[in-house]
Amino acid sequence: MQPRPVINVEEFIGKTVGRRVPPRDPLRVCDSNKANAIAWKNAFPYRGAPRGVYRFTTHEEADAWMMKHTGPMKR
Repeated sequence: MQPRPVINVEEFIGKTVGRRVPPRDPLRVCDSNKANAIAWKNAFPYRGAPRGVYRFTTHEEADAWMMKHTGPMKR
């Protein structure tokens, strides 16, 4: 068994790289899930296909329907 390195808690840390903002509530695991959901929804305008079961005779017909109902992503 190898010896573990000793960590000196009282040692002065000479240099800090970057900035870290401490959390507002350190006991909370995550931020607001609702705020995250709204941010993701606004970031990606794609809503997905309408719900339901759709039957098509060809792949081309299905692709045309999908483009009509979802449309290309707009920026």
